[in-house]
This record gives sequence, structure tokens and C-alpha cells, in this order.
Amino acid sequence: MSNQSLADQAPTPIQPDKPPRRFKIGRRVLPYLLSMPALLVCVGILVPFVTAALYSLQRYRLSQPWARKYNWGDNYLNFLSDPDFWNTLKVSMVYAGTTVTLELFLGLGIALLLQKRTRFNNFVSIMLLMPLMTAPVLAALMWKLMTNSGFGILSYLVSLVGIQDFRWGSSPETALLTVVLVDIWVYTPFIMILLLAGLRSLPSQPFEAAALDGVPRTFVFWKITLPMLMPYILTATLFRLLDSIQQFDIIYAMTQGGPGDTLMVFQVEAYLNFFQSTNIGRSAALMMILWAITFVLSNIFIKNWLKLRERAR
Repeated sequence: MSNQSLADQAPTPIQPDKPPRRFKIGRRVLPYLLSMPALLVCVGILVPFVTAALYSLQRYRLSQPWARKYNWGDNYLNFLSDPDFWNTLKVSMVYAGTTVTLELFLGLGIALLLQKRTRFNNFVSIMLLMPLMTAPVLAALMWKLMTNSGFGILSYLVSLVGIQDFRWGSSPETALLTVVLVDIWVYTPFIMILLLAGLRSLPSQPFEAAALDGVPRTFVFWKITLPMLMPYILTATLFRLLDSIQQFDIIYAMTQGGPGDTLMVFQVEAYLNFFQSTNIGRSAALMMILWAITFVLSNIFIKNWLKLRERAR
């Protein structure tokens, strides 16, 4: 066999596959692409905010679209002489102050009881988080059934101690107490778990030194534990205060802001103005005032939190 025929019969070498082309992203473009989700979130926040701000400067009713026009600050000026607005402001502040104060004391007390790391304490802390996992609307409806004067279990228990026909959320005298109890039941675990995490993260050296010196526990709590825990307390208070002052679901599910205007907080008042009275201008102005209140409160708490952090350093 000739050399030519051997060369023809030799297998041809397999050519390696070319690597697929990859889409190359320049280093200058990549940071902008990675920041796109945050940019979309900002747009999703700013567009409704600017729209509400513009609506708050208008005389705008859905039932009278032909009369829509800018009245600039009239919606805000009318609040100064409107008793309904001042009642809404008072109810919102009383509700937020009452719920946050009680939840803070209860959450701190429970956190102190569960501070030691044991299996039992860990189990109890997990069980106490169950109300927080319940949707506030469902919790409100559940409490509404339990406080029913005809078949509610809480009404029955109250009757055992001699209080008959306790009206709970249907009376102006007890409506605030009822919704405050629901709020405490739902959100106290939130403060408890934050303060419990703070207590367990505190350094042990100051407490060991105090124990060796025989310092009383009350002195340790007021002079060591509480000052070191204050940043966590401020954080929990800020979150709960901003949430309570914007409360809607529990109050609306329980009483729809009543009886009368007993529980007419900002969110409920704005909702009723929008969907019942179709007064979009007044509703938007109420929400802008609520935003201003939350903005001021959050800045105050953040400044105090930063001061405490600087002192800790």
C-alpha cells in the first residue's frame, strides 16, 4: 500500500468546538445595571408620593370631576378650623402613645424573664411569636368574635367576675381599650424579640464584675442593663411608633373608626374621605400631614440613637 493511500485512510483530527460567545458587560455599565432594582423601588415610591402631594393641593372630588382645580393650600388651611381633623390628630397620638408604651413595658419584662439561654426559654420565645405571624386583620376579626356580647369567650369570662353586658368595641368608653388590647396581643412579641436579642448580645464583663462586688440587681438594671440596652429600646420604639401612628387594619376591622369618631385615626379618616366621600384632595392632604409627622418623629429618634452610639464608643 502506497504512502498516499495510507495518508488518505488516516483519521482526520477532531477540531475542538469554539467556545460560545459570552455577552461582555463593561465595568462602567455593570454598576448601573446592579443599581436598577433600587432605582425602580425609588421610582415606585416617588411617583405615588408626588401624585399625592399634587392631589393635596387640589379641590378634587370624583363625584365632581368638572370642578377639579388647584386651591393650593386651602385643604391644609381648612384643617386649622376643622374639629374633625383635631379629633383625628388627638386619637392617633393617644392610640400610638398608649400602645407603644404598654408594649414596650411588656416586651421588656418578657425579654428580661427569657434572657437566660435555656431550651425552655427558647421554646417559650418561639411560642410567643405566634401572634406576630397572624395577619392583623385576621387577629382583629378573631378578637371581634371573642368580644361578641352574645357568644364571645371574653364576654363570658368578664361576666364571671360580675361585669354583665360589657360592650367592648361598640361603646365609646371601651372601644379604645379593645383595639389597644388587640394591638398589644399582636405586636408585643415584636418588641420582645428585639429586646431579647439586645439583652443576649450585651457583654458579660460588667455583669460579672457587679456580681463579684455584690451590687443589688435593681442597681445593675438601672445603671448597667438599661443604659446599654437603650439603642435597642429606641429602635423598637421607633418601628412601633411609626407603625402605630399609621394603624388602619386593626381599627377598621374592629370598629371602622367608630363608634362615631372615637377611633378615627389618620389612615381610617383618609380611607373614608377617599372611598365614601370621594374627596381625594382632603384625603391626600391628610396623608401628607401623616407623612410629615412620621418624618419628624423618625428624625428625632434617629438623632438620639446616633448620640447613644457615639457615647457607647
